[in-house]
Amino acid sequence: MSTTEAPAARRVQVGDGAQGDGRAPPDRPLTPTLSRKGRGGEGWGGHDVWASPWLLAAPAIVLLVLFLGAPYADMVVMSLRTAGHGAPYGSGFTLHHYAEALGNPVYLGALGRSLLLGGIVTLGCLILSYPVALHLAKAGRSHLFFYAIVISPLLVGVLVRNFGWLIILSVSGPLNQVLRGLGLIDAPLRLLFTQGAVALGLIHVFVPFMVLPIAGALRKVPPDLADASEALGAGRWHTFWHVTLPLSFPGIQAGTILVFVLAVSAYVTPALLGGQGRTFLSILTVQELLGSFAWPLGATLALVMAAAMGLVVLAFLFATRRLAERTAR
Repeated sequence: MSTTEAPAARRVQVGDGAQGDGRAPPDRPLTPTLSRKGRGGEGWGGHDVWASPWLLAAPAIVLLVLFLGAPYADMVVMSLRTAGHGAPYGSGFTLHHYAEALGNPVYLGALGRSLLLGGIVTLGCLILSYPVALHLAKAGRSHLFFYAIVISPLLVGVLVRNFGWLIILSVSGPLNQVLRGLGLIDAPLRLLFTQGAVALGLIHVFVPFMVLPIAGALRKVPPDLADASEALGAGRWHTFWHVTLPLSFPGIQAGTILVFVLAVSAYVTPALLGGQGRTFLSILTVQELLGSFAWPLGATLALVMAAAMGLVVLAFLFATRRLAERTAR
């Protein structure tokens, strides 16, 4: 054997990539790792029970069926019941309540006012919340402090905040006194029991629900994208309109849907700040359920309101999708 073949002859080829000295290669662990089945993940029929997405989603599905599907199914059945005499509902079934809810101008007017109020509150929250969310997204280590400021109003009950607005907006309240002191008005303004007062109270309540989703979406936007856009010659407004705004649409959609649904279905704030002169469908629904004790009609009004909100939400999702595609060009 020649001297050039001696090193090759001394090398030992071992299976699984082991080196000639019997040690494992440096990129492989010396201790064996357990597979899923070794950790007890093997279930019925030799299949991994954690590999099924339906099994992982089962708790959430059960909760949705019990606390969302079952109540809605009960409301649908209740809306088809006949009116009872001396009882919440009768033993028969009828579609008369849907005809009354969709044909009575009182209920249709209340539904229109509720949807209009939801749109005004949602737009007001969006205008106020987007600059705050943009600042939160750009804040450094102090973002937790600003998050605490945004969330702090939620620590006070809605009823307490509404009574605060009752004092501020009253005829002899601080707002009228300041306006008269500045010479802007001669007589006190009637601010309470108006749709504007209801919208103001709801905006105060729901601004955090708009800020948090938008801030979460903006924090996921890489800052290098805006820097690259400005480096290529785009101005700040062009960068915001074509880069930042389209990437924040998921947060805008989530916050807008959440605020709109909560504003349309709100009861306490419209009842306190709107008074008897401003009738919304949520107030009429509660009156039918608790005041008149007419459960079928109340369930019908609730389902009509939910269906109207669902149609508006679907139209909003379609419109924002088209807008996002257009602004991203």
